[in-house]
Amino acid sequence: MGLKYLLDANVLSHPTLLNPRPAALAKLDRHRDEIATSATVLHELYFGYHRLPASRKKAAIEAYLQQLVAAVPILPYDDRAARWHAEERARLYQKTPPFIDGQIAAVAVVNELTLVTNNLADFKSYRGVKLEDWLK
Repeated sequence: MGLKYLLDANVLSHPTLLNPRPAALAKLDRHRDEIATSATVLHELYFGYHRLPASRKKAAIEAYLQQLVAAVPILPYDDRAARWHAEERARLYQKTPPFIDGQIAAVAVVNELTLVTNNLADFKSYRGVKLEDWLK
């Protein structure tokens, strides 16, 4: 099949919620062989994990992250992404978009993937980013 989607942190963390949306879980399952994430998103997920106090929830999230890393390709923020991001950052300089969002968008664009996020507004200024929201 091949990769089609780059998942943002809010989509990847959705299954860990107490009441995840069944439709979102179904999409994750249906597209499991077509999804990837970026090293930047993985950083966000681990940053959130490390900020949690020791608890059963933290242990469950740790297990989830280990499964995620084993099952989902992690794409790098590489030289192609850095060049695309620099161009877009310069173009959007007056708007000052969050640096990390630019990194995520860059990985999606240079790998020709649709970025799946619940924060469409955070990425709409970037040129060439295809967006979907599986959590609505």
